[in-house]
Amino acid sequence: MIGEQEVLLTAAEVAKLFRVGSKTINRWATEGKLTIIKTAGRHYRYKESEVKLLLASYTTKAKPEKEAPTK
Repeated sequence: MIGEQEVLLTAAEVAKLFRVGSKTINRWATEGKLTIIKTAGRHYRYKESEVKLLLASYTTKAKPEKEAPTK
């Protein structure tokens, strides 16, 4: 990734994508589901690319319902 910088997201931004609370995101990070990046100001940030992969793994496509047989 020469010349490109990774986009970093806050816990609140990640939480909004998953529709959960920011504490849940911090818990997932301590469980190892997300990598924590600490800023100089000691704030947590998360790699956007990693977040998108995790989001994709939680997203499933709905299966179409089977049509009821007609008589």
